Amino acid sequence: MDQVRIFDTTLRDGEQSPGISLDVGEKLEIAEQLARLGVDIIEAGFPIASQGDFDAVEAIAKAVRGSTIAGLSRTGFKDVDRAWEAVRHAERPRIHVFIATSPIHMKKKLRMTEDQVKAEAAAGVARARGYCEDVEFSPEDGSRSEPEFMTEVCQLAVDNGATTINIPDTVGFGVPEEFGELIAYVIDRVKGDYIVSTHCHNDLGLAVANSLAGVRAGARQVECAINGLGERAGNAALEEIVMAIRTRGDSFGHLEVGVRSEELARTSRIVSRLTGYPVQYNKAVVGRNAFAHEAGIHQHGVLEDRETYEIIDASTVGQEAAQIVLGKHSGRHAFADSLAKMGITIQGDGLNQAFTRFKELADRKVQITEADLEAIVAEELGTGAVHRYDVVSLDLHGGTSSTPTARVVLANGDGKIEAEAEGNGMVDAAIAAVAKATEVEGTLTDFQVSSVTGGGDALGDVIVQLDVGDMKVTGRGVSTDVVEASARAYLNAVNKVLRLRERGETREIEIGP
Repeated sequence: MDQVRIFDTTLRDGEQSPGISLDVGEKLEIAEQLARLGVDIIEAGFPIASQGDFDAVEAIAKAVRGSTIAGLSRTGFKDVDRAWEAVRHAERPRIHVFIATSPIHMKKKLRMTEDQVKAEAAAGVARARGYCEDVEFSPEDGSRSEPEFMTEVCQLAVDNGATTINIPDTVGFGVPEEFGELIAYVIDRVKGDYIVSTHCHNDLGLAVANSLAGVRAGARQVECAINGLGERAGNAALEEIVMAIRTRGDSFGHLEVGVRSEELARTSRIVSRLTGYPVQYNKAVVGRNAFAHEAGIHQHGVLEDRETYEIIDASTVGQEAAQIVLGKHSGRHAFADSLAKMGITIQGDGLNQAFTRFKELADRKVQITEADLEAIVAEELGTGAVHRYDVVSLDLHGGTSSTPTARVVLANGDGKIEAEAEGNGMVDAAIAAVAKATEVEGTLTDFQVSSVTGGGDALGDVIVQLDVGDMKVTGRGVSTDVVEASARAYLNAVNKVLRLRERGETREIEIGP
């Protein structure tokens, strides 16, 4: 049966979302979950963009099995060589070469003629094909390109060894009927043995619709991201693509998709917690309300027969109640075993730190669920390899008739530092104390609080977005106390800022299809 390949770009295009700053450990955790999910191709990053990106792609290529590992590259030989260095250890490596073909990009960005673009595309693809058999080519801003010229460039790419031709709607300009026609035009005009792919952005809210129109027209690879992450308004949401093709097989010629859909909800949660980007409650397939029924008529119907108001069985996408797995008497072995059963691999110092946090929280919370464990691990992974500061204690004073004050003690290697600060509320005071102790102050541009599970002892999950100079990072903290979770989230962001400073990196917006 004909199959649609799922190409996940969460770690490349998804990470270009403002404020997302993943380190190698976090990217590896997401990549391993994507492999468990069963995606065909993982675009692990843009190796030449930074040393951190290169290290992450190389680590994923060495460790992750089952999925093709791709690295993004411009047409320049230095880019291609660097991409190969990063992916060459993969079980199945791929180099993804791109160059823009739209008039505005060629004139304003590349400052190249059509002939120059053709020569660059041919040379870059040929260079990549000299390294590996699996080469993808993308004419960036394809939906705004002149179709005849774009297909001429694509033909040169195929002639020089490209095995996948990906047509990007880079700025989300396309509409379904028009984009489907463009895919059909490419298939008709470009001769050779290759697969056509789609890469659609969501600027008009049409990324999924455009991708599916491409599939109907003959595309057999879809580039997408978990939770629809990506530049600006994001990419096509992987979970929606997969379930649309599965649920409406009659509309797509009963195409196969190799993804293990029961892992979708967990993958969504892991990506959300590590990136700091929450999933909207009414998000299709993986949102909290995706299988919730409020209206009495709907509730009655579902109780009689689920199919009266549900077209997807919640269990097929992993949307089931959180299972109670551990308590305060659980030991390290039970903790590690529970993580392993959930498909989470964490070792060494990371396991020690996560277990310590688990024991701290288990003393305050009677039962720890799978969702709680995911949040604890995400918080610890989010601290990165360099644990510059840790919370030792946090004391708060104040109320409605007195100024809130906070005193924080942080561990810094073998030493400790402390600071006290006031604020216009307990959260503000706690954050101010952390900022004073670490001497890292920035502008808090976003602050979100949610509960990991239900109940009065539920973990509070706080996500902050912090701007410090030219860096924008997210931080996450979990605790049964929302004020403590807020302080931890801010400290988590501070640790990321310090890590980026040590590497000499800033979170510049990268380029790509």
